[in-house]
Amino acid sequence: LQVASALGTSSLPVSEAENSAGLKSSLDVGIVNAVNLLGVEDGFMNDALVKVLLPPEAKPIIDNLKLIPGGQDLVNKAILSLNRSAEDAVKEATPIFKKAITSMTIQDATGILFGGENAATNYLKSKTYTDLTNAFAPKVANSLAKPLLGNLSTNQSWNSLTSAYNQVAKSPVGMVANMKPINVNLETYVTQKALDALFLKVANEENLIRKDPKARVTAILKRVFGQLDKK
Repeated sequence: LQVASALGTSSLPVSEAENSAGLKSSLDVGIVNAVNLLGVEDGFMNDALVKVLLPPEAKPIIDNLKLIPGGQDLVNKAILSLNRSAEDAVKEATPIFKKAITSMTIQDATGILFGGENAATNYLKSKTYTDLTNAFAPKVANSLAKPLLGNLSTNQSWNSLTSAYNQVAKSPVGMVANMKPINVNLETYVTQKALDALFLKVANEENLIRKDPKARVTAILKRVFGQLDKK
């Protein structure tokens, strides 16, 4: 990357190695900016595109909210807690993503460069999503166990909600209403939501670098993505 950067002002044709370095650099910039956007209070909560809602399995809770004592308050606290955990966990994402970016082998960097919006991000996602999930899940688990909302952790807020629902579901009233007890793997759900949000923001950053010369903050980005201005 240092060699490629040194060639930032060269008039020589851009090489495949430079294109690969430029694509990796754009993803590096993207993940830093994505974490800065998401890893703050309300970074998830106030963004409709990434806000973490209750898992789909929790729909029966919403459908039977009136039967649950303090149901709406429990739901509100659970949703806020889920988002606080996602916001906390993504702060740990940068080194995990950077390691994945560094290990990427781009055989056809030029094709990806000219592949249109989000091509590099999509390539990264297709090649590393499983490994990133496995590496990121422990960070999410740690965030779920932290007291991020008052003195309660997300696990506690979630358990308060589901316990209240499951108690009603197992009662005669719940049985008549055909309410089924709920059991959700919260770690898997929040991990997926957090990673999807990160990839969405990285894709947005890549697209910005592709279209706006001002977003190309290094010599290698200027040289590599400058090729797109000629198209």
